[in-house]
Amino acid sequence: MGGFDNLDFWRDADLRGRMDWYRAVAENRLAAKFRLCASLPAGIGLEAPEEELWRALDAGTVAFLALQSQIRAGAVRLPAHFAAPSLLDLCAELGRRMLAHCNFCRWDCRVDRSRGTKLGACKLGAETRVSSYFHHGGEELVYRGTHGSGTIFFTSCNMRCAFCQNGDISTDRLNGEAVSARALAAMAWILRVEGCHNINWVGGDPTIHLHTILESIALLPRFVPTERDLAAALPAKADWRSAFAAERSAAEHAGAFNAPMLWNSNFFMSDEAMKLLRLTMDVWLPDFKFGPGRCAIELARTGWYWDTVTANLRRLEEWGEDFTIRHLVMPGHVECCTVPVLDWIAECMPDAPVNLMDQYHPDNYCDPGNPKFMARYEPLARRPRREEILAAFRHAKRRGIRFESLSYERNRTGLHL
Repeated sequence: MGGFDNLDFWRDADLRGRMDWYRAVAENRLAAKFRLCASLPAGIGLEAPEEELWRALDAGTVAFLALQSQIRAGAVRLPAHFAAPSLLDLCAELGRRMLAHCNFCRWDCRVDRSRGTKLGACKLGAETRVSSYFHHGGEELVYRGTHGSGTIFFTSCNMRCAFCQNGDISTDRLNGEAVSARALAAMAWILRVEGCHNINWVGGDPTIHLHTILESIALLPRFVPTERDLAAALPAKADWRSAFAAERSAAEHAGAFNAPMLWNSNFFMSDEAMKLLRLTMDVWLPDFKFGPGRCAIELARTGWYWDTVTANLRRLEEWGEDFTIRHLVMPGHVECCTVPVLDWIAECMPDAPVNLMDQYHPDNYCDPGNPKFMARYEPLARRPRREEILAAFRHAKRRGIRFESLSYERNRTGLHL
């Protein structure tokens, strides 16, 4: 994909030797995880009770990890066949089952979203809506490269961040276009064929759309879009007039569709969602917003935040996954949020690349110019001061955090140490 693996930033000290799986999949040297899953049998009929499906997933995960390890080592090649039903089909089926007692995220609402008669924290039924999709040129260099990150923005969210800078889509569940799994697969196919380095599932938050995302990914190994699929995907495309030209072969490995899957999320997922994502996501981009105090409750109306996000981050480290972490420096929240976040990273995953973001601006309920502004958020109605950004950078430096390559490159204030 245009020499993505040879770009200079991979030689920076913070990134050298990191994210090898993601890079190999982006360049089509290796097949993405979903392709590996598609080659492995589910080991069970998909009509079985859910409890038995989960046991089959655990067994399938062992087989998946063994196959991935052998492929990484060059000991075996990806099997040429697709299993039926496959481990990938099992992931999609479990996503459908979870929707009927929704436990995609830590709220664990247990409502039957397939019926839509009762709604949980995300305020969604079964419908999935996409606000827009396009070649994103504003992500970190490791994701946008030269041709952009293939970003698909979903509506709605399971958190209520008062300062959300995507508040127009995260708080409006009817924003955008309703999409089927086939339309969503067509969006991913289009972006990759046009040259994007990855498929970037984001929002709002993608977690609450896990059922449709998994169903669409399960289509991709054999996917060739019809004219109807492309027509269904077109209305939400934000850059269709300026898309990059590319060849279909540039989006394939061993003759079938291939693309690294990027999970760009608030990381407020359930244990079960993490199990499914482990088998389908090649690289992860978690937000780590709040410290262990009450800030998540007061600013995002979200309990159990610290315990949930740190547990999910620990899994990435234990599983040996490729990822980078984002932390947004917020005005008045350096000591209560930034410092404990950086301290935890330094102690638990010191080699993780981190983007310390200085781009906070008042938005949503924190913007005095917005009709939704709430006076109780007035302390957040300003940008971070120079000394707050520098304090965050200094603390990261003292703790040995790998932050400079990702943080300085997109730095809006121009500040650096």
